[in-house]
Amino acid sequence: MADPSNAALQIHIAACRRGESGYIDPDTGLFVMTSVYLRERDYCCGSGCRHCPYTEAERAAAGRPNFGAWPWLDE
Repeated sequence: MADPSNAALQIHIAACRRGESGYIDPDTGLFVMTSVYLRERDYCCGSGCRHCPYTEAERAAAGRPNFGAWPWLDE
């Protein structure tokens, strides 16, 4: 999986600050859930979400594919 572009990360940060559940990725046009929304769910679903806010151990326990996540760390 390619890292999200800087533009996508900036849109993600802005969406998190507004408390939004997601944003449209400017590179792919796909809807991406924010780390704010994923944290509110209170569990890792194991689907490989781009902005998964859960620890490596929680992601592994949920069966998440072995690739990184890019949460907004300043939340």
